[in-house]
Amino acid sequence: MLDINPPVHPGEILREEYLVPLGLRPYTLAKKLHVPRTRIERLASEATPVTPDTALRLAKFFGTTPQFWMNMQASYDLAVEGKAKRADLETIERLETAA
Repeated sequence: MLDINPPVHPGEILREEYLVPLGLRPYTLAKKLHVPRTRIERLASEATPVTPDTALRLAKFFGTTPQFWMNMQASYDLAVEGKAKRADLETIERLETAA
């Protein structure tokens, strides 16, 4: 089955909606967030997830909420895991309750 809309990693949003338009490099953002440069580089390259600590720092810097970043990560994780477990999940029968 072909996925029409593959899940979007939060790193793609960070890169395409924040870093590129603002002309920020991952190194510069990492410095402003007081985190190792590799954390932002790996996030922007979609190699690592957003952690609660990173979400708090991104929210403070960009004027968003930590939930914005964490919800994006949770949605991505659920989509990826759901696809990987699709066949197994289809074998689970739904609980039928008496009305």
